[in-house]
Amino acid sequence: MSITAKDLALPRLTHHNEVRCRKGVFWTEKLSGKTHLTSLREAPITLFPQHPVGGEVGYGGGAFGLSHDAIYFVSQGRIFRSNRQTLAFPRPITPAFGASADPAPHPRKPWVAYVHSGDDGEDVLALVPADGSAWPRILAKGASFYMQPAWHPEGTHLAWIEWDLPNMPWDGTRLVLAEFHDGVIRNTQVLAGDEGTAVFQPCFSPDGRFLLWLENPSGEEGDRLVRLDLQSGRRAVLHEALSLIDPAWAQGMRVMAFGPGGFLYLRQNDRGQARLWKIDVERGQKTELPSGGYSWFSSLDGDEKRLVAIASAPDRPERVIAYDGQAFKVIAYGSPHLPGPFSPGEAVRFQSAGGDWVEAIYYPPISGHPRPPAVVSVHGGPTSQRTHAFNLQAQFFASQGFAYLELNYRGSTGYGRSYRQALYGQWGLVDVEDAVAAARFLAESGRADPTRLGIMGGSAGGYTVLMTLATHAGIYRAGVSMFGVTDLFLLAERTHKFESRYTDKLVGPLPNAAPAYRERSPLHHAHRIRDPLYVFQGGNDKVVVPEHAEALVRILRENGTPHRYKRYPDEGHGWRDPATIEDFYTETLVFFRSHLR
Repeated sequence: MSITAKDLALPRLTHHNEVRCRKGVFWTEKLSGKTHLTSLREAPITLFPQHPVGGEVGYGGGAFGLSHDAIYFVSQGRIFRSNRQTLAFPRPITPAFGASADPAPHPRKPWVAYVHSGDDGEDVLALVPADGSAWPRILAKGASFYMQPAWHPEGTHLAWIEWDLPNMPWDGTRLVLAEFHDGVIRNTQVLAGDEGTAVFQPCFSPDGRFLLWLENPSGEEGDRLVRLDLQSGRRAVLHEALSLIDPAWAQGMRVMAFGPGGFLYLRQNDRGQARLWKIDVERGQKTELPSGGYSWFSSLDGDEKRLVAIASAPDRPERVIAYDGQAFKVIAYGSPHLPGPFSPGEAVRFQSAGGDWVEAIYYPPISGHPRPPAVVSVHGGPTSQRTHAFNLQAQFFASQGFAYLELNYRGSTGYGRSYRQALYGQWGLVDVEDAVAAARFLAESGRADPTRLGIMGGSAGGYTVLMTLATHAGIYRAGVSMFGVTDLFLLAERTHKFESRYTDKLVGPLPNAAPAYRERSPLHHAHRIRDPLYVFQGGNDKVVVPEHAEALVRILRENGTPHRYKRYPDEGHGWRDPATIEDFYTETLVFFRSHLR
């Protein structure tokens, strides 16, 4: 039985959802296009259905936090509070302006720290009384961005991550530690990080003795787990690997947590496959845990009884799981309605034209036909990665008879600093070269019919699709661009604050790099696009504004390029409405079938 476009319109437990536990398990899941808070009582129940949740700083995340007696969650930019036992009607504790994320309740006093982004564009770390009885106060300001506030178990210290433009959080951040007393911080100090060192997810040990964090030191290829003894000031590296840190596109991301037995549990990224480590932070001893049949874990959290996470594999849809120190247990299934069987994801590598290795994940069609048509998917970001998590889009195309390749082009995360930074100054060149190499790999390995190859991508992935079609006509017989970047000048001028200087790294700082911006803008080459193209755009997109798509479509129309254009008026940077999702996949499937026959 095939997965249909309707099936894709109702996914639950999508990529950005979160799970937390503190004497109970809570998570967010997507229902009918809106994200809600869910808890496990005798069975999973949806909490506060009148309040869709979601942090709205940047790309979102950091939707809720837990104290011993209350739930704090973000809805429509405000933080709300409700009693954990009674689940009384939630009350807002922050004013209705700006955007909020990652509420972190003080462990002993009625305070909540959180990240706030103002309507004036200023980001701060803020503090509000837990009952909302007073106006929030600013704890820290002056940096461009803040994330991941973490309290010491006694509430005596607060740690957080901050960074400044033009950096993105994987380029260079700072770990800050401050003393906290009666609602005021003092003796603030930067413990780690600089312009070339990324620091990620500070967390205190349950006994309060240690502060731990992940960092990618300047000039180093891989990441490491660092332990600071707060009494002696001594530091130690407990674990090193090529990839431990996720690119912080969203607030509230967690790849490690303390759990049963007082151990630290850490997820390592090994070419898109998860490895789970149990670490004794005092002794420095570590043990790799069996994966339980899962190939990816995200949003780790824990308490003295359990570790919780969102887990999946190519053949296992996402689910909330708990680990009690002995075995994994499923708490809630994410997509029980999906028909199987599922295509197994296979890690593959091939060489670019210049001889560099390129990473990808290949999904054969369920039908097993030799030399099938294939779709190459180019992820967004571009600093991101497709992992061996359950991939609903991949399974959709595989069930419909297509081979499917997720291209982790050079510039993707998960393969070390050199691989990630290979795109810096080379966006529109290296990624395109790798997209062409992907087509050659599918043909030469016999995994697909070279005369029936399609390419698709959204945002930065859409940019690569457009540049590939414009500069290498005929390699792909059809392309689909979702809210793809077409004008690098417009992107630098009109995108949101979080990515406002991203192109400084990817292309170069303006005005000196203006010739490169022009040469690498798809609009500059749009007259050369001859292969059929479907352009999709959200009418409310604040990241890649609609002018990108409309300028491109005008040129396609003038040149007589076979194309279609669909604008979803109420959508932003990605599809949320189930009706939009169903329509998009219905249209895309028909388009590829008609051109990859």
